[in-house]
Amino acid sequence: MKGLLVIDKPAGVTSRDVVNRVQKWFPRKTKIGHTGTLDPLATGVLVVCVGAATRLADFVQAMGKTYHSRFRLGLTSTTDDADGELTLQADATPPSRGEIDAAVASFIGTIEQRPPAFSALKLDGRRAHSLARQGKVVELSARPVRIDEIRVRGYEWPFLDVEIDCGKGTYIRSIARDLGEKLGVGGMVETLRRTRVGPFHVEHGVGLDVPPDEVRAKLLPMTAAVAGMPRVVLTADEEKRFRTGQTIRTPADSSLLPAGVRMVAVLNPTGELAGIGSLWQAGVKPDIVFGT
Repeated sequence: MKGLLVIDKPAGVTSRDVVNRVQKWFPRKTKIGHTGTLDPLATGVLVVCVGAATRLADFVQAMGKTYHSRFRLGLTSTTDDADGELTLQADATPPSRGEIDAAVASFIGTIEQRPPAFSALKLDGRRAHSLARQGKVVELSARPVRIDEIRVRGYEWPFLDVEIDCGKGTYIRSIARDLGEKLGVGGMVETLRRTRVGPFHVEHGVGLDVPPDEVRAKLLPMTAAVAGMPRVVLTADEEKRFRTGQTIRTPADSSLLPAGVRMVAVLNPTGELAGIGSLWQAGVKPDIVFGT
């Protein structure tokens, strides 16, 4: 079996817990992998790759994401969310809606963001959250992330409801923390729900209590992992040679590709994903090849 599952992750479980549950729905030794960690507090879209589709996890991870979150202003947290040790900012003055909007606007674009100390990132070969739980000082370097839009859905002190479109590696907890700092009142994530990863929406997600047969029926084709990637279609003979590692003379439909394209999804005549290729000179060179 191979393909992708959209899981609607409940609160209180880790992404690893989800993978463990999904493994029970498929035959033994079936490879299972998720495409981006969600904190235990968070709910929503967690795309899980099954079988050969695990080789496409990086493509899903690179897709844009949408989150709905409630920020709690006037509080700070050791984890930057409601699961940590909380500190009330007793002298915090509630900001106006105008101040909120101005501060939010400063986060749009490609910014330098410092990840939370309690995160799965590694520091000197160890997970940051493991070091933080031992009481050690964790200083993670800021890194560039892309935030496309932050829509304020409601504000009534101390709660700020937002919807955020962002790129790979963005921490919503860091946005809440840094926004609170900018406003001078402190801030953290109270609730968090991921509603979209690329073309995968939470409305299409399945829960962890669904019968295995029903889950397997919802397995999406591997082409879903490369949605939006330019694609070329091979003939049966070209497909056979591509699968053996041969560079294929550029198919006729490649002339329709946008300028500057270097990587393409390679489909067989029936529309199944044969692999991922790079345009090289006058041909398509195999990078990832899937068996029949």
